[in-house]
Amino acid sequence: MSVHHPFTSPHVEDLDRLEESPGSVRAQAYDLVLNGSEIGGGSIRIHDAQLQSRVFRRLNISDEEARRRFGFFLEALEYGTPPHGGIALGLDRIVAILAGESSIREVIAFPKTAAAVDLMAGSPSPVDERQLTDLHLRVARSD
Repeated sequence: MSVHHPFTSPHVEDLDRLEESPGSVRAQAYDLVLNGSEIGGGSIRIHDAQLQSRVFRRLNISDEEARRRFGFFLEALEYGTPPHGGIALGLDRIVAILAGESSIREVIAFPKTAAAVDLMAGSPSPVDERQLTDLHLRVARSD
């Protein structure tokens, strides 16, 4: 399984171990740390279609499933996507550090419980049937 996401590029010098020893393959991923707190993270993305296929196969993602789920990205690779990377900053973590708080829950505008419930807003709440119909959605329950 991928630790970050299935588009993180492996180190070039580790590619010969991708199929036989995937746990020893290092990702080109990075974190931004401030005073011991991670405030952002990202990676260099795979920009080679053949390498992306190898990674998907190693993750047991079939060609058909990859096309269905990530077709837009795979098509871009066919046109010669250049090397690229990204980073996402955790604004809530930065604000917690600036405010001297030990938990981001103290600075999040609409904090949720561990069960993803917003006690102040009472959400999630039941959805009106008309809203579901308008969006062409249906609720399936597994009891």
